[in-house]
Amino acid sequence: MTLEQLRIFVAVAEREHITQAARALNLTQSATSAAIAALEARHATQLFNRVGRRIELTEAGRLFLAEARAVLARAAAAENVLADLAELRRGSLRLAASQTVANYWLPPLMHRYRRAYPGIELKLSIGNTETVQMQVHQGDADLGFVEGDIADENLDAMPVANDELLLVGKPGLAPKGRKLTAADLVALPWVVREPGSGTRAMSEATLAALGVDPEQRNVVLQLPSNEAVRSAALSGAGVAVLSRIVVEAALLAGTLETLNMRLPPRRFYVLREKHRYATRAEKAFITMLERD
Repeated sequence: MTLEQLRIFVAVAEREHITQAARALNLTQSATSAAIAALEARHATQLFNRVGRRIELTEAGRLFLAEARAVLARAAAAENVLADLAELRRGSLRLAASQTVANYWLPPLMHRYRRAYPGIELKLSIGNTETVQMQVHQGDADLGFVEGDIADENLDAMPVANDELLLVGKPGLAPKGRKLTAADLVALPWVVREPGSGTRAMSEATLAALGVDPEQRNVVLQLPSNEAVRSAALSGAGVAVLSRIVVEAALLAGTLETLNMRLPPRRFYVLREKHRYATRAEKAFITMLERD
């Protein structure tokens, strides 16, 4: 059994399609099929069911997939150790970040890191806080950046920046100046992020502390990004909780205004899996954050 056979098996298993896997791996369809056939023959185990023109994993295939991924992850970790010996002249660093961090706070830091270590390839994926946490857990990201506290015994979480959340709306949409009552907060139209968003979780916790059941809000739109929420708020669709860095320009232009509901300050955190080897590329990024 070779690492190449494992890579081919995982690619086919994830897509349940020989041709698509071959294309992704830059192999011929015949070479991809031959690798799977050799793996099955060598171990006298059928890994896929052939159903007409489709293929699907057998029970043995599903069990083997988890082990194959683990072996490939270990092989990738070994390659990272060797890359470290090159004094950061080559390598990669996979980052995952929740939207506020990824779109507004992190890019300047990535630029500074690339200037210091031009041989290190930076890859960034964007999701909500829950998704980023999962990516770090599964080893799909070396470092994760999220908003708000994370209670997870398998993750190291280091605070790296402060953030301010605001309740905003189009001028005239809500009472200005006076503190909003529970009745106001229930009656107002709301534009919210999707479940799993750190911003949504903190806003709902704040409402609950004020005696407002978040489920009783008049939610008119649920949207998957800060930019979409801000655009909806600008159009007058409803009020929204967003980071100050997301709405600063709109506040200065007077197209949005802050409403009188106090939200607690929050922090941005960098996450890493405690039990995984920390590469020099990771350590260099964290050192840069600590010096900020």
